[in-house]
Amino acid sequence: MSVDDRERIIRGIFAAYISNDRRAVENAFADDFRFTSPYDDRIDKATYFERCWRDTGWIERHELEKIMVQGDEAFVTYNCVAKGGRNFRNTEVFVFAGNKVRSIDVYFGATYQDGAFVRQPEN
Repeated sequence: MSVDDRERIIRGIFAAYISNDRRAVENAFADDFRFTSPYDDRIDKATYFERCWRDTGWIERHELEKIMVQGDEAFVTYNCVAKGGRNFRNTEVFVFAGNKVRSIDVYFGATYQDGAFVRQPEN
């Protein structure tokens, strides 16, 4: 697969999130998909959709700032703008197996409300 093909898949996944097209996201993920975040340790595809999938009606848009593809990996940094003035930036690492996403590791960034930093609760 080319860099452009992988970038197109990533953009398609983000577009599918906004339109709540779960089937498109499921189809983009490999059967052995794994997801890792500060809250999740390599959860499988079924657990991802059970735990992480929710109505995205609260999101106004994703601003994809940077997509860097190298081989079977891609780094994506984006700004998620929520309705009501809140936004946050994340970076995700995608690993591909052919034309499917085998894993995503997400790294959370800062949150802002109407342009002002919002301190998150400490654990």
